Amino acid sequence: MMKQEAIQKINEVIEHSRIGVLATSYHDQPNSRYMIFYNDGLDLYTKTSKQTPKFEEIKHNPKAHVLLGYEENNQLPYVELEGAIEIVTDQQQINWLWQEQDKTFFDSKEDPDLVVLRVIPNKVTLHEQKDGNGPIEIDVSNL
Repeated sequence: MMKQEAIQKINEVIEHSRIGVLATSYHDQPNSRYMIFYNDGLDLYTKTSKQTPKFEEIKHNPKAHVLLGYEENNQLPYVELEGAIEIVTDQQQINWLWQEQDKTFFDSKEDPDLVVLRVIPNKVTLHEQKDGNGPIEIDVSNL
């Protein structure tokens, strides 16, 4: 599979699969949780509160791992993204995500604890179940 074709499939998975697993680490202790993601290209966006443990974890270690995709019955492809999380407090980004997002956990986009987490991938791995191909790993740090 060509790199461009793989990136197209990765984008399809990301746009189809909004719920994924975000893994972070703090003091060498991994922590995973389900999150709802929205994307702009390969960058993923999700919201959180400044009052959550994940916010503190990310402040101390911005490295992240995200799983999106896999549906057992359909054997759809899934992706793994490795990268860094940027904490976004820019109101324009918050407004964009507020328009896209699911409206859970926060009553208002003006909530002072609301922040956006931007996952900026440096490596993406596409796993396809149907065709039996092995995983395709793509360095996206310079795209």
